[in-house]
Formats: sequence, C-alpha cells, structure tokens
Amino acid sequence: MEINDLGPQSAPALDPAALAALTARVRGTVLTPGDDGYDAERSGFQLARRHRPAVIVAARCAGDVVAAVRFAGAQGLPVAVQATGHGLSAVTDGGLLISTRRMAGVRVDAAAGTARVEAGVVWGQVVEAAAPHGLAPLNGSSPGVGVISYTLGGGVGVLARTYGFAADQVRSVDLVTADARLRHVTADSDPGLFRALLGGGHGMGVVTAMEFGLVPVARLYGGQLIFGGEQIDAALTAYLRWTETVPDELTSSVALIAYPDLPQLPESLRGRYLAHIRIAYTGSAAEGERLMAPLRAVGPRVSDDLREMPYAESHTIHRDPADPHAYDGDNALLSGLDAAALRRLAALTGPAAPDMCVVQLNHLGGAMATGGGTMAGGGARAGTVGHRDARYALRVLSPLPTAMEDGSGGDGADAALAAVRALHAEALAAVAPWRLGRSVNFLLGGHGDRPDAEEVARSVHDTDAHHRLTGLKARHDPANLFRFHPAAATATATPLA
Repeated sequence: MEINDLGPQSAPALDPAALAALTARVRGTVLTPGDDGYDAERSGFQLARRHRPAVIVAARCAGDVVAAVRFAGAQGLPVAVQATGHGLSAVTDGGLLISTRRMAGVRVDAAAGTARVEAGVVWGQVVEAAAPHGLAPLNGSSPGVGVISYTLGGGVGVLARTYGFAADQVRSVDLVTADARLRHVTADSDPGLFRALLGGGHGMGVVTAMEFGLVPVARLYGGQLIFGGEQIDAALTAYLRWTETVPDELTSSVALIAYPDLPQLPESLRGRYLAHIRIAYTGSAAEGERLMAPLRAVGPRVSDDLREMPYAESHTIHRDPADPHAYDGDNALLSGLDAAALRRLAALTGPAAPDMCVVQLNHLGGAMATGGGTMAGGGARAGTVGHRDARYALRVLSPLPTAMEDGSGGDGADAALAAVRALHAEALAAVAPWRLGRSVNFLLGGHGDRPDAEEVARSVHDTDAHHRLTGLKARHDPANLFRFHPAAATATATPLA
C-alpha cells in the first residue's frame, strides 16, 4: 500500500448540479482534482501523506461547514477536516475535505478570562491576543499548531502540570454534526456530547468554534538545559529522580536527538547526540534557580538558557520546527519509568539507530491528574481525556525521506515507513511494563493505514470511556461520516477508510 499521492486518484461520480449548488451556496471555495489551488489546499504540515478528496470546501464560516456536511451526506461522501495538518492520521481518498484554515477569528474577553476562537486558529494567535491582558491559554509547545484538534485530543501544554489539560478549560463548542445541524454544546445543554468532545471528539462532527478559559500567567522562568556526550546517561537518571520531587508549578520534558551531520544545521548541533531538558516554571526566577540545582549538578552543559521570559516567548522553550516535513511516530502513556529502561530506549534510538529518532519524555501528573479546569457546570473531569493517571508521556518520532514528500519514493517509501515503525515498536517495548495506553495528541503519523489501527484507537481510552463514545457515535454519526482520525475508531466498529 502506498502512503503518498503517487498520481491521479479515481473519484466517485458526483452530481454536477449538486456540486454547482454547493459552490453557489458557500462563501468559501469549492475545489475538485485538477483545479488551481487543489493541491495546495489539501496539503498540511505532515508531508508524508496528503488527503486525496473528490471535493474540497475551503470554508470561511460555519455556514460553509453546514453546507459541506449536508452535501457530503447527500452524496455519500465521508468527511475529513484539516486546519494545519500536524496530526494527519488517516487519508481521505475520494471523500470530502473541509479546510478550516481561513476561519481565523480570535476574541479575548479579559473581564471573563476567556477566549473564543474559530476552527482555523493556531495557538500563536491566541497567545498574542491574550498576552496584553496578563492572560495565557493552555497552548502547546508549537505556535503553529491548530487550537481545535489539539484541544479535542486533551492538550498537553506548556502549563499542563499547573493548570491541567487544555480540554479542562473548555466552556462551549460549536459543532456541526452528521445531520448538518450547527449545535452550541455546553456541559448544561448536552453533557454527554460535551464530555465526549473533550478528549474523544474528533469523530463526532466538525467544530466551527470553541470558547475556553484563560489563566493568569504573564511570565515564566523557562528554557533549556542541553547535555551531550558522556553527560547524557547521568542527565537522564537525574531527570527521572528530579521529576519525583518538583512542584506542580513546574512542567518539563526531556528530548533525545541524534542530529545528522548536515551543513544546514547550526555547528553546535551538527552530528551530535544531545539531551534537551525543557523547563516551564510559573514560580519566581529565584526559586526556579534553586529547583534547577540537581540538574545542573550533573555537569557541564552544551547550553543553559534558563531565564525569566514573558509568556509570549514560551514557544522558544521547545523550539519546535516550523517548516512542514514528512514524519511518522508513536507514543506511550506510562504509569512510571526507571533509569535502566530509559537507557535502553536511548540505546535503541540514539546515534547507532538505523533511522533518526526524536524521543521526548513529558512529565505529567499535577493538575492533569487531579483536575485543573474551571468548566462551568461540568467540573474539571467532565471530559473524556484518557489515562489521566499517567506519570509520563513518551513519544518516538522519525523524519521520513524527502522522496516520500514529493511522491517519488515508490516501493522504497513503503519499506522506509515499515522500517521506521518497526524501530518505534522495538523502542516502545522497552517501556512495556509501565504502558497504560496512548495519547490522541501524540498520534502524529498515518495510524489510519496501520494493520493495528483498531488496537491503536482502543488504546486511547479505557473500556468505560470507549463504551460511552461508542453509544454517542452511533447516536450522532450512525453512518460514520467522520471517520478519518484514530479517535473516531474508538467509537465505531466501521473500519477506517
């Protein structure tokens, strides 16, 4: 099975009159294969695979989404949604793609401490809008990630241990369901659907807008400690021990990266194996310095840029790549971890690995486990975020060859993908004794095309949550119109397309 766009795809016959009526009805643009702009519109941040829809609706408003879903239902077309395309997991082939990137409205109510965003908004926009009021959203590490999909998956962000999941702060969701109805969903209006959306909502409909609470954070003590060479093992051991002692006001992660020796990389990174410890602390800089002492005691650092910063600079902590690229990855939520297993993982994914791996271990707990939200009428646990009791989230990601990005890889593309997935499986086996499941947010590859797609989907939630989602999916989307995300498979027995 090829994972890329390797040429023209056969599309189902569409009713020309219905397509013309859709084009006339929407404010945005309707595109079909061969139209100018079709290829650009179907592309996102993930370049290893692209949607291949029969129809794209580049929506500009909620009314466009309603019209698109109504058309799709009448034509028997499954529906996918894309804003930025970071977490593309299953590819439409002949269905309808709703592109929401032009729905970019942001409104901050400083008095109420809330923000309302449209479907195409990215986190950098919300951080910028909230900062003048001394407020911050529960955004992730990358300013270019879309707000909606991130929050529907739970949202493990820069302030996660202090304030919980992004989903914990949601007040309302505007949702177009499979019957082409636009619903304003709250914990009071429809508690079951509201709960399902926050942590399991990717398969329930198309979100056109969301309102959520902001938190009173204007500055941070944060940055990175970077260790290399002989310091890495000691740094990993110290980090695990240190996470057992730090307060909930401190959110952190460690990333292991074996950088290739490429001229486009900075000299300080080129050809080196490094451990990046990322810090975000809402307490004082003086107390932050005290908390860093056990890590700095490991020894010399390649870099140490911990500092007081305005929250608007929080994206500089992780320095996530901004340019689209091809990749595949997997993850595990863990009840614990020991240093021996972490060293084993590092050996499998480090410089000697057959493929480059980026490994990231996020320290969880704190408000994510106890509930840090302020949702009206619902309480912090009103969502369906899976495995809240996990202490760590482990991610393994690998870039894929450039040939896969332009569709020229042929059979070699499939072989490269299979090799990467085998390496990830071997690496995650090192932490199997602590594995609870997976995080929706960190399903960053094409999990819809995996032979174990159903197992991947079920690993996102526990059995009780799975049963609740199954019932709600049957009620709101009996034909499985919205099927192109792993979370959708937790709520239906219909195979992913």
